[in-house]
Amino acid sequence: MRVFSADNVLIAEFGEERRNVVHFSEIPDVMKKAVLAIEDDRFYEHGGVDYIGIARAAINNVTTSNKQGASTITQQVARNFFLSTEQTIKRKIYEILLAWKIEQNLTKDQILEVYMNQIYLGQRAYGFSSAAQIYFGKSLKDITVAEAAMLAGLPKAPSAYNPVANPKRATVRQQYILQRMKQLGYITEAQYEVAKVEKLHIKTNSAEFAIHAEYVAEMARQLVYEQFKEDTYTHGFNVYTTITKEEQETAYAALRKGILDYERRHGYRGPEAIVELPRNKEVADEIIEKELADHPDSDDILAAMVTEASPTSVKATLSNGEEIQITGAGLSFAASGLKANAPPNKRIQRGAVIRVILEGKNWSIIQMPEVQSAFVAADTHDGAIRALVGGFDYNLNKFNHVTQAWRQPGSSFKPFIYSSSLERGLSPQTIINDSPISFDAGQTGGQAWEPKNYDGKYEGPMSMRKGLTKSKNMVSIRILQKVGAKYGQEYTSRFGFLPEKNPPYLTLALGAGAVTPLQMAGAYAVFANGGYKVNPYLISKITDSEGKVIAQAKPDTAADEANRVIDERNAFLMDSMLRDVVRFGTATKALSLKRPDIAGKTGTTNDSIDAWFAGYQAKIVGVAWMGYDQPRNLGNRETGGGLALPIWISYMQRALRDIPIMERPIPNGIIQAEGDYFYVENPPGSVPRALNADEVIIE
Repeated sequence: MRVFSADNVLIAEFGEERRNVVHFSEIPDVMKKAVLAIEDDRFYEHGGVDYIGIARAAINNVTTSNKQGASTITQQVARNFFLSTEQTIKRKIYEILLAWKIEQNLTKDQILEVYMNQIYLGQRAYGFSSAAQIYFGKSLKDITVAEAAMLAGLPKAPSAYNPVANPKRATVRQQYILQRMKQLGYITEAQYEVAKVEKLHIKTNSAEFAIHAEYVAEMARQLVYEQFKEDTYTHGFNVYTTITKEEQETAYAALRKGILDYERRHGYRGPEAIVELPRNKEVADEIIEKELADHPDSDDILAAMVTEASPTSVKATLSNGEEIQITGAGLSFAASGLKANAPPNKRIQRGAVIRVILEGKNWSIIQMPEVQSAFVAADTHDGAIRALVGGFDYNLNKFNHVTQAWRQPGSSFKPFIYSSSLERGLSPQTIINDSPISFDAGQTGGQAWEPKNYDGKYEGPMSMRKGLTKSKNMVSIRILQKVGAKYGQEYTSRFGFLPEKNPPYLTLALGAGAVTPLQMAGAYAVFANGGYKVNPYLISKITDSEGKVIAQAKPDTAADEANRVIDERNAFLMDSMLRDVVRFGTATKALSLKRPDIAGKTGTTNDSIDAWFAGYQAKIVGVAWMGYDQPRNLGNRETGGGLALPIWISYMQRALRDIPIMERPIPNGIIQAEGDYFYVENPPGSVPRALNADEVIIE
């Protein structure tokens, strides 16, 4: 199965594996010899366990720090087919017993054939025939001596010796294998001289797809599997998603930058690991290679091992063998780890595994984030998802925070409570008292509650519009108290929120329930499109291997009155108030976009555990979230406006580039008076239906 973006860029391929089985007689002799030279040159002499090899490795491991293994090809077959990779005595004994059993039941040629067809060689390639096609774009029978040696270096560590990701290290290992082949008489001196200088043409596009959309690809795979089950992987489906390459890449970069900016504000935690690194360069290189294999790179954030460290300079080696130096501003973030009095486990020293990033022409020390984030953007007319990033790095954390993270929305939920009040007769100019309030356990569904405003300040009577602009908790609570928590719960379910996740208590006014970023995108789209509920969707169509359409999306749209969930006038008034949040309130950073047609709301939960921004222009809605997987304080000064909003802005700078500024027409049934908008049936001076005749202020 292949997954594409809306503009036909390949996002991912799914199948059981990339494998092309070949018979022993079809495997070229040079490929067999290259494998035997590096993996098991006594393969045809031992009975499954090489006692001479074990003794040789044992002596080496006692006398040097360059550790060697002694597993035969037969043992590797036993391990790869039947056992785990855990390093235990019990597993090793099973491996030896199975190797003997295999040797009793298969010929040597059969064992080697099995090995060469099933060994994993990176890039989802199993077997040397598949690897030849993926790395060199040619049939196994056509490979040269030099190419065979390169492929033979992969089984030991496919990531470390991958010629696409680590060309320098892969070449060093290839040269060593060529020397071994010459020493063992597998190739002649003339063949060796030609092979060692041969320029290899690696298929560099085999390493990655052209777009960072790993979470999108996995969502698409799950959706297709729900419908087609195992046929998903065998029928050659082409799946076309709604995302576009440029917007997806913009969202990906914006989210990662937002997270790294947060990390830089919160101090250096120290190296990821510290190992003993001997002065012997050859031995040290082997240790560096093995250790960094356990610390995979994350796009442009690379793992490196320190070889020299001082307060003014750090030298380190990358996983591809490149040696780098970090000085000046590149050390500032990790300065605490370079001090002489730094705790041993936080000190940057020889043997420390650190993270580096190339900024311009200079390297800087950074660290892998612990915090997570999510971003999703969708078309407000039909819900087509335009960009989706479910976390910092899919390869390190496959949990999709856009669809799977149920988090408290905090103040970003308030607009839905305000919207409910408009249906109960309140208006943007209804006066609400921003003063302290307290409740007993029966009103909150738990314990007695004495809520506070985020900034601890109370300003007394103010308009509902101002209360939302300033995100006043007391105003939201009094609004929900007036309309009724049960009504508030039922009303907000119109936007797609689950009642069971948002109990009917007054804490709902402050977003104490649970939502996902994807739900928030669909909910805010209602305000953007004039009152229609559209459901975010990802797959536009599926075709078979011959291009015949076998499934086509038929989304709900904002043009269908059957999808209306709130009055057009309600959506208009909410949009007006949410624009004020950008103009005068907690989202003024968005003014940098220089557009009067954007609106949205920040959200920061109690103890700054979740940070949100949900906002939109008439055509696009976007939601950004940041928080820890195991909820904890993001920092006392961290807010949705400081963490999530910058991600949203970065995306919208690109997404809105070609969209003209749009003014929203005033719908029928709305009047303008006293500098604000009102329902025609609730003009200025009228008593809101939710209030008793003698009430002036909602106390």
